[in-house]
Amino acid sequence: MSKAEKQSESQAVRLDKWLWAARFFKTRTLCKEAIDGGKVMYNGAKGKAARTVEMGALITIRKGWDEVTVEVQGLSEQRRGAPEAQKLYTETQDSIEKRERRAAEHKSFGGRIMADHRPNKKERRDIQQLKRDIFSSN
Repeated sequence: MSKAEKQSESQAVRLDKWLWAARFFKTRTLCKEAIDGGKVMYNGAKGKAARTVEMGALITIRKGWDEVTVEVQGLSEQRRGAPEAQKLYTETQDSIEKRERRAAEHKSFGGRIMADHRPNKKERRDIQQLKRDIFSSN
């Protein structure tokens, strides 16, 4: 095995470890739950926790109403300080614009949407469909 092959193997980082190292989630367990729950997309496809992250890959992470799309700039299995973690990725310009637009819309509604009850199964499906429609149309 050549030195280059050993180095490329040592740089092979799982998606859940990369998300944890980049500080998108506090624990690897939360990373895995988000990935399994369909909240993380890797290059437009549903992510898998064991997926190997590659440089230049686009990763979309959804947390609540916020959705962030980042391009992988560096690989790391170790969790370090926030300034170092931010060097592992750059957020796309389109993602920044969408997030700012959604924040302005949210603020115009007074910052919250109140409901008088918990949503039932059909209402949850409708909410999920609405989120998909909003995130895919912007």
